[in-house]
Amino acid sequence: MPTLWNRRAALKGLLASTAAVSTAGVASACASDEKNTSASMPLKNNIRQSVCRWCFNDLSVDQLCKEAKAMGIQGIDLVGPADWPTLKKHGLDSPMCNGAEINLTDGFNDPKFHAQLQKQYSEMIPKVAAAGYTNLICFSGSRRGLSDEAGLANCVTGLQPLVKLAEKHKVVLVMELLNSKIDHKDYQCDNTAWGAALAKRLGSEHFKLLYDIYHMQINEGDVIRTINEFHPYIAHYHTAGVPGRHELDEQQELYYPAIMRAILKTGFKGYVAQEFMPQKADKLASLRQAVQLCDV
Repeated sequence: MPTLWNRRAALKGLLASTAAVSTAGVASACASDEKNTSASMPLKNNIRQSVCRWCFNDLSVDQLCKEAKAMGIQGIDLVGPADWPTLKKHGLDSPMCNGAEINLTDGFNDPKFHAQLQKQYSEMIPKVAAAGYTNLICFSGSRRGLSDEAGLANCVTGLQPLVKLAEKHKVVLVMELLNSKIDHKDYQCDNTAWGAALAKRLGSEHFKLLYDIYHMQINEGDVIRTINEFHPYIAHYHTAGVPGRHELDEQQELYYPAIMRAILKTGFKGYVAQEFMPQKADKLASLRQAVQLCDV
């Protein structure tokens, strides 16, 4: 029968041996994951992916197009007419066009901006159509003391003539849902139900919502159930890690493969655009990792 000392020594040796094996296994798995992430793996493309231009402003549009196309991304979000020729040169789409808005705070919920917005959108809608694109972003603007009902009524008045023009040109006006808790204080279209109520009142397939997963996780949570309930009103999705709006990695709280599968199950045929601000030194590696993660 072994002594207490021998038992302790044996146990210590066993633990050391187990730790070594475990460490080797973890290191091997991490190396394998890193190799898989960095490799140029073909995408399933069940969901088409895009990337938002502003998140990679340190690259020229031409450089971003080259890098995006190499990793299987099919479009560049949030660019206007000046950059469309560059996208076309690389065979990339412009899934969410911009350039008609005033800014994020002065929007359709305030009648004093209607004349300017209607002029700018009336000029931009035909340009989007002529370029062969579909979606044009718009914003509710800040509340500035408006009730939900007053904001809805004002948005309907401002948007109705533009929706008719959009129908004529086969363009979709897409209002983005933004959080009013952290990033865009006082923004009115800060929950999916309000945006869907606006879409119902306008009653047209040429007005939809941009469901920003990052923003809506902050403001209302319950992401998958909300997508299931309101998907008929959603034309486009944006991603980012929560909290911080950084990489879609183990440091954030959302599990994007499950969210992407939920989107896919709704029959969605549009784009999901990566809109995170990379923290890591190799920003393109972060983008490649996010694209692979969302490719379900």
